[in-house]
Amino acid sequence: MSQKSILKTKSFDFAVRIINLYKYLKKRHGEYIKGQQILKAGTSIGALIREAEFAESRNDFKHKLNIGLNEANESVYWLQLLYAMQYINKKMFESMFQDANELLKMLVASIKTLKNKNQLRP
Repeated sequence: MSQKSILKTKSFDFAVRIINLYKYLKKRHGEYIKGQQILKAGTSIGALIREAEFAESRNDFKHKLNIGLNEANESVYWLQLLYAMQYINKKMFESMFQDANELLKMLVASIKTLKNKNQLRP
């Protein structure tokens, strides 16, 4: 399985987990605002990766991946906040935090690869 398809799969699976987390936050805690924030950030990652597939240029591709990286980082923030506020337990936090960090690392690696390829061009 290629890095690209692994990234697509992992970002999609993460989005599903985020949607389920949003539903849990609404039902269990009546929490909408923080839930909507993490919903937006967590589901945007995969959407941006999909958008990047049909980017208009190499720069557009890199730009979309960078925005996805920002959304992944924002997701980590919301997960940390939800855990600190005791909306999610340690097990939920650690599992989702690990997934978000994997996405961060994969996006960073992809962006670095693109930068390195640009530097090799004459």
